[in-house]
Amino acid sequence: MMDKGSRGQGGSRGKGRGTGRATLEEVAGLAGVSIMTASRALSQPQMVSDATRAKVEQAVATLGYVPNRAARALASSQSHVIAVLVPSLSNAVFTAVLEGIHDAVGPGQYQLLIGNTHYSEAEEEKLLRTYLQSSPDGILLSSLAHSPAVSAMLAASNVPAVSMMDLSDDPNVLSVGFSQLDAGMAMTRHLIGRGYRRIGFIGAQLDERTLRRADGYRQAMREAGLFDEALELMVPDPSTIALGADLLKRMLEQVPDCDAVFCCNDDLAHGAVYHCQRHGIRIPQDVAVCGFNDLPASAWMMPSLTTIGTPRYRIGFEAASLLLQLIKGSEPEQRRIDLGFSLQERESA
Repeated sequence: MMDKGSRGQGGSRGKGRGTGRATLEEVAGLAGVSIMTASRALSQPQMVSDATRAKVEQAVATLGYVPNRAARALASSQSHVIAVLVPSLSNAVFTAVLEGIHDAVGPGQYQLLIGNTHYSEAEEEKLLRTYLQSSPDGILLSSLAHSPAVSAMLAASNVPAVSMMDLSDDPNVLSVGFSQLDAGMAMTRHLIGRGYRRIGFIGAQLDERTLRRADGYRQAMREAGLFDEALELMVPDPSTIALGADLLKRMLEQVPDCDAVFCCNDDLAHGAVYHCQRHGIRIPQDVAVCGFNDLPASAWMMPSLTTIGTPRYRIGFEAASLLLQLIKGSEPEQRRIDLGFSLQERESA
């Protein structure tokens, strides 16, 4: 039977009344400093002596104290949180973007609240609604197109936001990236310049970036008088290497004289290359294969893959840097930052 002296032992010391959490007041008491000094040691450690900071940190460790971010946000009008919405956490494109964001933000000053929309407008709406309850200081978005509900929430929140990956023509939208449409045109024109005429386009996922690349492909094909709807094969399925192999097979079945394929990303292109290798189809003699994004494996395939190189890390870094300017109240010199793209010409085309 537990007596009064032992009841709650190990759980009552250092716990805030009714919350079960240690308080800043208790941290200050254990460290032998004022509450203001304890707060400063945690939020502005450069403002206190090393000895004081060490005492406060020891008290924090002993009590298991976790700062109340909501209370701090109310006091300072800042949450020190940046919300980041990306469509995938497994896609190497967006892991590079996240690395750039992390490096730009730096350690300690801001926490990143990362949400995976899974290429879904409904999921983006759900995540944004939840994250806005934390009063983020800024938001990084990986798309330009949003549902009416998301657009309304962004406008009503008055939280600074920057869009990544593509470029907006709206001067009220801050964006960092490159023209997906121009990149699609550039790859198609490259293939036309190499003498290919029956150039197919293979697309999956059908997110806004894929659709803009497809628009670029169509414009270049129409300019050259080569456009044919039969040369397009686009499905809403998630993009995979296996799907790339299947789509190339279907493309060659429906258009036997197809002499080149522009895949909307490198995953599909890798699958297309593997299909050719398994079935004795020569690259590029029988069919040329091109991709998009220049993933690390693309340069090391046999044959190495012609693709569009995209500045993914720089997009994340520059977008986060631009957002930090906005959070600090500075008017940025540029509201539309074009980082460009590069055509990586290799053996597959």
